[in-house]
Amino acid sequence: MNALLADERRWLCARLLILCADDTTSGWEDAGLPALRHLLEELGASVHEQPVGGARTNVLATWGRPRVLFSTHLDTVPPYLPPRLEGEILWGRGACDAKGQIIAQLGAIRRLLAEGRTDLAWLGVVSEETDSAGAAAALGLAERLPDLRVLINGEPTELKLATGQRGVQHVCLHCSGRAAHSGSPELGHNATWPLLDWLQELREQPRPEDEALGPELWNLGLLKAGEALNSVPAGAEAHLLARVVPGSTFLEDLRRLAPAEGTVELRLDEPPDRYPHIPGFDHAPMPFGSDAPALRVLVPDRTVVLAGPGSISVAHTLDEHLSLDDLVAGVELNRRLALYFLGD
Repeated sequence: MNALLADERRWLCARLLILCADDTTSGWEDAGLPALRHLLEELGASVHEQPVGGARTNVLATWGRPRVLFSTHLDTVPPYLPPRLEGEILWGRGACDAKGQIIAQLGAIRRLLAEGRTDLAWLGVVSEETDSAGAAAALGLAERLPDLRVLINGEPTELKLATGQRGVQHVCLHCSGRAAHSGSPELGHNATWPLLDWLQELREQPRPEDEALGPELWNLGLLKAGEALNSVPAGAEAHLLARVVPGSTFLEDLRRLAPAEGTVELRLDEPPDRYPHIPGFDHAPMPFGSDAPALRVLVPDRTVVLAGPGSISVAHTLDEHLSLDDLVAGVELNRRLALYFLGD
């Protein structure tokens, strides 16, 4: 490894350790603001901070008149895991989701600036892991970014460009019954059994698969029934989170299979989104959602790329990590994408 590459590797590793040292669990993103400000000042950026509410602030950094906007999120999921470097792997919360994305993007900007490039911007948004309030607020920054050609949104995609992302539906299923003493269950009507039968019927339904977005699937995240061990439950509910593909019949299937006691409440409905094919890059479906569909509105023609180093398989886990090799490769990936949209 030549001295220049070794110096860059040390720079990337040191900055990622610094960012991961701050606990920026959703709702407390501003704990990382001082370190982020220092990093952006080091790169000579013009920085604009956009309060979102509470201890949450979006950060926009610009160089010149931006045509390429890098973006990712500032918040992390709980629990906080302090960073540690073991050999060539950095472990800790945010290592790949998404502080590793921040450093891979700013590392690419650092390279491009050294090559004499400008017309770049970087945006860090809050609350991606919860309510995406940061992405919604960031749309108010459009007047600062009138010439954008692309938004490059950073998530751990194993260095591949996402073909798109599946839609998201949060559905609450509820069954009503009649309470009774557990010693005389025949006097009541247990709401749990029809709900469990309903869920089992849904499990037996085949789900479609989209060539670009992958298979449709759903998760039973929350299940609640009854108030006491010695009472027949008068109510039961299940919360499902579905990742749906275009043409999905998931909601229709739920209603068709519903028992007489059952009701369906749709609490969140985000449609699927497809992303453009960029020649010269590897592409793959991704199993997760992101702020990309909301933030692409900042680009006049809505061109968006979703890509970055690291794997979603370790994000949100106690084993979250990112290798330095992947981090360096993420820098080069982001640099190539920027050059493509800058016309080179």
